[in-house]
Amino acid sequence: MITLGTARASPGETDTGRLEVGETRDGSPVRLPVAVINGSAEGKTLYVQAVSDGDELNGLGVVNRFVPRVDPAELSGTILVVGIVNYFAFQVAEHRNPIDDRKMNRGYPGDADGTTSERIAHATFEEAKRADLIVDLHQGSTSRMINETRVRCGIRHHLHGDCLELAKVFGCGHVLDIKGPDGQLARAGPDQGIPTIDPELGGCVGWDEESIRYGVEGVFNVLRHYGFLEESTALESQVRARGFDQYGSPAGGLVRFEADLGDRVSAGETLFEVTDTFGERKGRVTADADGVFWRTRRLPQVAAGEYVCSVGTNVDQY
Repeated sequence: MITLGTARASPGETDTGRLEVGETRDGSPVRLPVAVINGSAEGKTLYVQAVSDGDELNGLGVVNRFVPRVDPAELSGTILVVGIVNYFAFQVAEHRNPIDDRKMNRGYPGDADGTTSERIAHATFEEAKRADLIVDLHQGSTSRMINETRVRCGIRHHLHGDCLELAKVFGCGHVLDIKGPDGQLARAGPDQGIPTIDPELGGCVGWDEESIRYGVEGVFNVLRHYGFLEESTALESQVRARGFDQYGSPAGGLVRFEADLGDRVSAGETLFEVTDTFGERKGRVTADADGVFWRTRRLPQVAAGEYVCSVGTNVDQY
């Protein structure tokens, strides 16, 4: 019998339930939706979570699609799933937890006696530590972004190679290999000896079916490669960026992009122009280095100095 919160699954069974992680302001319990898929044969354990940022819903779309498709009778090992991590932010469709104004994915490994975000991080990390592999599903919030997978432990970490392999297996096509900020699950997991990746499944308002398909296939790639399922999967070469340049607007106005997401750009190539209301050009921004056009703001209007786009740099393939 494998349990996660109130979910209890015997070998060859799937069950759903709730994981209690705290209380709301009226004293009602906070219970996160969870699932256990317990394979009919022994094997590794995979932990998957989504919506640690409350407006990043593509990961929830992945959970919604892949859990019903996994037949526990054909599975070796166990899949533990927390479908919605940031309970409070999800309720109001905001990025940060409105109770403590914290970004959940800066609070790992968490604190059982801390803020609401730290308590949720602690409770979910206790479950994640049971696993052999961790997949923390994200997206580029409501901005526009390519589908990518992030390796956040840093190149000197002893699990860096294992995390890179997991990212390649997931197979979004692009990998951002840059050490992440303190408090990310993709850093806390490797520090506990567990290969961890942070797939960033595009960026949108609500959710995007194409990015969700990338995520569902990525989860099944992991299940096949690591022996949860009998089928094999072919590894595909990934475009890796080990740097990230961000660009702001030189003037207030309307942005007109000259590159599309995923395009290779060269140093000196125009990324975008800024015009006034009537189309008169006020500024032009070019790439500082060769790279991949990675992420952009969604709305065209900008103030002087406001973020516009990002380019992945120091690009190779592996």
